[in-house]
Amino acid sequence: MKKYSIQYTFKLPDGSQEWIDLALDRDTMQLTGNESDARPAWTKLEFHQCPNCPLSPKEHPHCPLALSLVPLVERFDGLLSHDTIELEVVTEERKITQTTSAQRGISSLMGLVIATSGCPHASFLRPMARFHLPLASKEETTYRATSMYLLAQYFLRNEGASADLELDGLSKIYRELGTINSAIAERLRSATTSDSSVNAIIVLDVYAKTVEMVIEESLGRIRHLFAPYFRNSQ
Repeated sequence: MKKYSIQYTFKLPDGSQEWIDLALDRDTMQLTGNESDARPAWTKLEFHQCPNCPLSPKEHPHCPLALSLVPLVERFDGLLSHDTIELEVVTEERKITQTTSAQRGISSLMGLVIATSGCPHASFLRPMARFHLPLASKEETTYRATSMYLLAQYFLRNEGASADLELDGLSKIYRELGTINSAIAERLRSATTSDSSVNAIIVLDVYAKTVEMVIEESLGRIRHLFAPYFRNSQ
């Protein structure tokens, strides 16, 4: 199996550092080798199970998404949301560094882990994981999500399927993710003594609702950038 690697390094307020090395299957973009040996009670599938979860406890005793988050929760427990950290993210293509809040850095990492965790509803985000953009803004996230979805429609059309150019399917994907974020937040409230991990999920949820609720408005703000295409179509 060929792997695609991404490394997150957090320099914490006390001067210590935490390294998170993620190995993704290059073909499927599913996270590999990230699970902790510990399987705490809050990772059981039936513990605050997402109401839209298609998995059964018999086949999946533990939530794959929750299991993927265990190492992060263990390593960042005690870190406060608004603690200032130095974040460095290294992919095969580039290195990105930024001074930011703990919740924003953890949120960026959790978004990547959730997309690649094996959660059926989050699997649609794996193309974005391959072209991961750490600490993306709401506008960048909306642009990337819609671009990804429309490219998927191009591939579907080439396979003979109908293409959704109204982005209805994208809105549905992000509605499902909003449900997941709420349930995961409840799990994390039982898993950690500090607020950074819970608030990191809340940040992701804000972004999910941004894509779900204001796709048309957000895209309208950047329509002027595509003016050359309109001229060429006349």
